[in-house]
Amino acid sequence: MSENVEKYIKRKVYKSTSSRISQKFVDAGLEKLRACINCGTCTGGCPSGRRTAYRTRSAIRKALSGDDSVLQDIDIWLCSTCYYCYERCPRNIPVTDMIIKLRNIAVEEGYILDPHFALANNIFYATGHGVPANGENNKKWRDLRESYGLPPLPPTVHSYPEAVIECQELMKEVGFRKLLDNAAKLKEERAKLEKKNKGEEK
Repeated sequence: MSENVEKYIKRKVYKSTSSRISQKFVDAGLEKLRACINCGTCTGGCPSGRRTAYRTRSAIRKALSGDDSVLQDIDIWLCSTCYYCYERCPRNIPVTDMIIKLRNIAVEEGYILDPHFALANNIFYATGHGVPANGENNKKWRDLRESYGLPPLPPTVHSYPEAVIECQELMKEVGFRKLLDNAAKLKEERAKLEKKNKGEEK
């Protein structure tokens, strides 16, 4: 896409929408998404879409129209980030980058899936690992490492427990801890409001 077309899209099309999602796309440099011609190549070639109800084009349309329900939709979490849609797109639109941005916005707004929150908070933040190898439940990983001639625990925070504190400090410094705390707070507030609304309906 030419530079002039990108400037036009940014200036004319995005300024006409008041959607905060669209504005976050502009801020992230993803305004090129407005050049989508709805050919369906992204959806047609999506490996996740073959096995689930995930429709890339539908998520894009919702996001670009400012439909906030896309943030609550499980579909944005079904993308495997393989970038196949981007490779096949005739307009070279970074569809996968948009899905990643949607996920980031969803987490900022407290729409994080429970398993993702548990992994981020209880495992990654607490241990410094996405997949910890210590603990009784992870003996198979230690056995597998030993079968390859490796030490049972990798030379990471498992071997150096004092490094967990350093990892946690780093996560606080980059705002990861704040993001998790905010997501938990927003999720809790929404649950209380939903419970209150259900009580009023009775």
